[in-house]
Amino acid sequence: MPDPTATGATAPQPAVLASVRLNSAEPGMVVLHVSGELDTTSAQELALPLQDQLTEGNRTVVVDLGGVRFLGSAGLEALVVGQQRASELGIAFIVVASSRAALRPIEATGLDSVFTLVSSVEEAAAKHSR
Repeated sequence: MPDPTATGATAPQPAVLASVRLNSAEPGMVVLHVSGELDTTSAQELALPLQDQLTEGNRTVVVDLGGVRFLGSAGLEALVVGQQRASELGIAFIVVASSRAALRPIEATGLDSVFTLVSSVEEAAAKHSR
């Protein structure tokens, strides 16, 4: 079988299901804006930057799920691991979830009693300032 790259063609790239954009909203506070679908194939898109931001240099880590269209068990696991790591380091961990796509799986699994949930990044910033 001929090599498709030998003719200059490129192999199709898998679609990126989720993306995370970082924003340092205030000193000591970082916001991870998540968009797309968090499932088994894309949860690392959140897990890796989340792990990088859970350092002693940050007092508050906010995960903004405002752009999430689907939140599966692997995405929930990334959030739980982040929450546990934040607790170990004494870092406030706040989840912004106002859409049905984000809230429903969190509430259905009982994680709404585990996470500090707010409905906006502004509300998270107010909690950080206290």
